[in-house]
Amino acid sequence: MNFKKSAILAMTTAALIFGVVGCGNNNAGSSTANSGGNSSSTAGKDSYKIAISQYVEHPSLDATREGFMAALKDAGLVEKENLTVDYNNAQADSANNMSIAQKIAGEKYDLVLAIATPPAIAVAGQVKDSPILFAAVTDPLDAKLVSDLEHPGGNISGASDTNPEAIKKLMNFVADHFGDVKNVGVVLNEGEPNAVVMSKIAEEALKERGISLVKATVTNTSEVKQAAESLVGRVDAIYITLDNTVVEAVNTIIQTANEHDIPFFSADRDTVEKGAFATVGFKYFDHGYQVGQMAVEVLKNGKNVGDLQVTVPDKLDFILNLSAAAEQGIEVTDAMKEQVLDKENNLIE
Repeated sequence: MNFKKSAILAMTTAALIFGVVGCGNNNAGSSTANSGGNSSSTAGKDSYKIAISQYVEHPSLDATREGFMAALKDAGLVEKENLTVDYNNAQADSANNMSIAQKIAGEKYDLVLAIATPPAIAVAGQVKDSPILFAAVTDPLDAKLVSDLEHPGGNISGASDTNPEAIKKLMNFVADHFGDVKNVGVVLNEGEPNAVVMSKIAEEALKERGISLVKATVTNTSEVKQAAESLVGRVDAIYITLDNTVVEAVNTIIQTANEHDIPFFSADRDTVEKGAFATVGFKYFDHGYQVGQMAVEVLKNGKNVGDLQVTVPDKLDFILNLSAAAEQGIEVTDAMKEQVLDKENNLIE
């Protein structure tokens, strides 16, 4: 996701972060590679070949890929008919991530999709002759994927999945509706730049309301449960960012929050659907669909990928899980519910 202030200024000031890569399964098919991000040679082709690099399997990233594929299908690009897809998943392994990027660079594709920051960085560093789109990347500027959000240039563009305003709104929600909260704990992998950027935004927003952010750091998924348990008795609420390492083990945080009646807030909708109480977010399927529409512009309409503006989620809303609230000892007030614009879809029973 990206940020906006007055187009470039606010977008550059706000923090975004990244994504993820993949390792996986290959399909055969023919294609013509594009140079310099200019895909005009693909317009009017009978068939296309694309590669997808995804960092790890979890609901948000999977939904991103599904939305991307749905947009292609709606535009008449159907897998196994006129579209060949080389899907790779790195399973959160950095060595796999780089190997996948190198493999993709050695073949010919009409377009490459990188889902999450690690794969986006790896693919951008290796693939020079095909247009690249990224998705589920928090901060494309900080990741040095692009230097200008409005005019990326080169052979890469895409969509950030973070809007700093969403984090600030969520932290203000905590302050406004949970008067007893003095300390909010965050479980994060400081090796993921996206987690660092987002936790910093949260920390600054909470500080303005007189609330402290307490960090429990991890280096891998196996440490998440212990980190969450270490916050018990030290914090009044828990928050997680779009941190791939942490999200992969989020069920252990949900379990800890439920057992100890600790309100649990998340940066993404999928985690709320799993059992966190609240977020300000969007559907990752819609995020992926947005990137898929960009891919259609490149593949079918001959647009230069570097001319496509980097986009951010614009359909933000509060999302509350009422069942999770009961598990965590939260009394959901009418004032909380009033924050939700789309009550039919975003008040989860």
